[in-house]
Amino acid sequence: MTVAGHLQYRVQPGGSLTGSLRAPGDKSISHRAIMLGSIAEGTTRVHGFLEGEDCLATLAALRSLGVAIHGPQGGSVEIQGVGMYGLRRPQAPLYLGNSGTSMRLLAGLLAGQAFDCVLSGDPSLTRRPMGRVVGPLSQMGAMVEASDQGTPPLTIRGGQRLQGIDYDLPVASAQVKSALLLAGLYARGETCVREPASTRDHTERLLTGLGYGVRREPARVCLTGGGRLWATEITVPADVSSAAFFLVGASIAEGSDLVLEHVGVNPTRTGVIEILRMMGADLELHNPREVGGEPVADIRVRSAPLKGIRIPVGLVPLAIDEFPALFIAAACARGETILEGAAELRVKESDRIQVMAEGLTALGVEAEPREDGIRIVGGRMGGGRVDSHGDHRVAMAFVMAALVADGAVIVDRCENVDTSFPGFVDLARQAGVSIETLQAPA
Repeated sequence: MTVAGHLQYRVQPGGSLTGSLRAPGDKSISHRAIMLGSIAEGTTRVHGFLEGEDCLATLAALRSLGVAIHGPQGGSVEIQGVGMYGLRRPQAPLYLGNSGTSMRLLAGLLAGQAFDCVLSGDPSLTRRPMGRVVGPLSQMGAMVEASDQGTPPLTIRGGQRLQGIDYDLPVASAQVKSALLLAGLYARGETCVREPASTRDHTERLLTGLGYGVRREPARVCLTGGGRLWATEITVPADVSSAAFFLVGASIAEGSDLVLEHVGVNPTRTGVIEILRMMGADLELHNPREVGGEPVADIRVRSAPLKGIRIPVGLVPLAIDEFPALFIAAACARGETILEGAAELRVKESDRIQVMAEGLTALGVEAEPREDGIRIVGGRMGGGRVDSHGDHRVAMAFVMAALVADGAVIVDRCENVDTSFPGFVDLARQAGVSIETLQAPA
């Protein structure tokens, strides 16, 4: 159902994606750069910072915690670090908008502080489960209180003596891992986190870059509390999660030949590239290099016939944010694509399994949601109206679907796209998408 006053995309079918473009800075790294730079000693300068609403929520929270931050201006931010124990009690609850990353990581960072703090968010965020981070933080001696349903707001009681733990993650989650490592900075002894599958390792890389000792073993990462962080220069590559929409769009739109520049290709984030290649996508990585401790490359993608696959469970954590885009690729592939082991998709900004299945069905694609995944049968894509349920990644995925649809695709409730991809509409037009923005009628 259309809601009055909400942003709507109307996308005309046809066209191809050509030329070259640079996606915004990596959201995961931008969040972490602000947090770690704030508790470092000295001035940290961040280049390529993502000026999306989620990362700006993290920046605003650290300002409220007493950190002087200049910018962002043109993607550059200067952080006057206050050291490990220089954060100050905020005057009001920290409002984090739609950002689950901000909430979970800040819960870890604030668990070892001397003051109380409350973390709140918008209606979508306050429905998201926080038990997976509250539980292990409590085992470390933190006092973190959630609602009876285990959802925000979170109240964090200061002045607790944290103790390092050796924790086995029941579900692979970079956010939970990072929250425990951040709390571990303030804990006595060693904090270790063991993963059932590899997840993004930006926290570990940034900690190392800021001079903090991190011990990395296969499927396990450890650090000892009581150290110090030292300011540095941080360069943020383009976000592969944002690039994913264009990787899929160029793969499915006939005649496409697109170059995505300076994309982060951290091996814990390249699941989307591996899955698309398994489906037959024509992807080439050029000019590989390392920038600020992160591997980067330019990606050339040309249209190619895709085939349905059974997605390996081991790749799921490496592509967890990219599945809305990958579902569009599956809808355009020959045969069926089956995803399993991805129950985490049901507790993102929306229930991405259900919402994507409903949207694909509305466009005439056979999509069967399952408890921990989905079955999609590729075929003809019709025009129609899709409700993104306010989920930025769902909205952008269906923009790319319109490239091969039989008629116009209208995507409702797109206002949250700016949380992760400011300038998406302009960049899509530059690449060749016929898209216009409208206010939904009453």
